[in-house]
Amino acid sequence: MNSTERRALAGLASLYVFRMLGLFMVLPVLSLYGSDYSGSTPALLGLALGAYGLSQAILQIPLGVLSDRWGRKPVIYIGLAVFALGSVVAAITDSVYGLIAGRILQGAGAIAAATMALAADLTRDENRGKAMAAIGASIGVAFVLAVVLGPLVAGLGGLSAIFWLTALLALVGMLLVWRLVPNPAVSTRRGPRAGDFSTLLAGGMVWRLVSGVFFLHLLLTALFVPLPLVLLEQLQLPSTGHWKLYAPLMLGAFVVMLPLMRVAEKRQQVPAAMRLALLGLIFGALALMPSITGGWIIVCLGLFFLAFNLLEALLPAQLTRVAPAECRGAATGLYATAQFLGAFAGGSVSGLLFGQGGAGAVATFLLGVLLVWSVSWWQLRGTRVPVVSS
Repeated sequence: MNSTERRALAGLASLYVFRMLGLFMVLPVLSLYGSDYSGSTPALLGLALGAYGLSQAILQIPLGVLSDRWGRKPVIYIGLAVFALGSVVAAITDSVYGLIAGRILQGAGAIAAATMALAADLTRDENRGKAMAAIGASIGVAFVLAVVLGPLVAGLGGLSAIFWLTALLALVGMLLVWRLVPNPAVSTRRGPRAGDFSTLLAGGMVWRLVSGVFFLHLLLTALFVPLPLVLLEQLQLPSTGHWKLYAPLMLGAFVVMLPLMRVAEKRQQVPAAMRLALLGLIFGALALMPSITGGWIIVCLGLFFLAFNLLEALLPAQLTRVAPAECRGAATGLYATAQFLGAFAGGSVSGLLFGQGGAGAVATFLLGVLLVWSVSWWQLRGTRVPVVSS
C-alpha cells in the first residue's frame, strides 16, 4: 500500500472502532440497566435493542445512493451527526420509549455503505482485500473492547454514561474523517445512471455476494444467542470472563486469515476460498452441539472465527470489484442492508428456537442455513474476478 492508502485505511478503520465501540458497549448491559426506565418491559427493551438494526437496514441503500450523488464524506458527516443526536436522546431520557427513539435515530446514521465505498475509492484493486480485512478487524477490536468497557462505564453512570460516551465518539469520528481520510481522486458525484443500476441489479454475482453477507451475519447473531450459556455450562466461564476467550481467538483468526486471503487473491482463487470458508462455518454449529465439550468447543469457535473473518474481508472486496464505480455506493448500501437484516433474522429466530429446544435446536438451524447457502453459491465455482492493478 502507498502512503495515501495507508492514511485512508487508518482513518476509516479508526472510525469503525470509535463508532462500533459505542454500539457494542450497550449489548452486555442493556437488559441489566433497562429496567430503570419508566414503562420498561422485556419486549420493549428487546425492541430498543433491535430498533438500531432496523433503521440501519432501511436507510443503507438510500444513503449509499446519495453518497454516489453527493460524495462519500458529506453523507458520512451527516450520518455521524444523526448518530450523535440519537445518542444524546437516549442519554437524557428516563422513558423506555425515549430510549427506543434514541436507538432508532442512532441507526438512522447509516454510514456503513458510504464508508465501505470510500474505502474502495481510496484503495487500488489489488489492495482492496487487505483494506476490507483491516476494517473487519477493527470491528473485532471494537467488540472485544466493548465487552470489557461496557460494564465498567455503565457501573459508573448507567446507560446514560454509555450514550454520552457514544455521542462523543461520533464527534471524534467526524474529526478523523476530516483530518485523516483523503478525498477520492475521482469524483463520485455524477450519480448512477439508470442503466448502471440496472446492470448492477441484474448481476448474478452481486446477488450471491449480498446473500452471502445476509447468511454470514445471520449465522453470527444466531450463534451468539446460546453461546454465552454454553460457555458457562460447558467451560464454567462466567460472562465477565468471555472476553478472555474471544480476544485471543479473534486475534489468532485474523493473523491466520491474512496469508490465506493474499494467496487466494494472488492466484485468483477467491471463489474457492469463499467456498472453503463456508465449510469452516460449520464448526460454529458444532460448538453448540451437546456432544462437543471442553477444549473442542474452543477449537470449533477458532475455526468459525477464521472462516468468518475470511468471508468478512473477501465479500465486500469482491463486491466493490464487480459493481460499477458509479453505483458503488448503491451496491454497498444493498450489501449493508442485507448484513443488518441477516443479524436481525438470526437473533430473532435463534432466540425463539433456543427457548423451545435449547442450543441443539439452534445448531440444527445453523446447519440448515449453511445447506441453503451452499446451494445458492454452487455456481460460484469457476467464477473468477480478475485483480487488475491501477
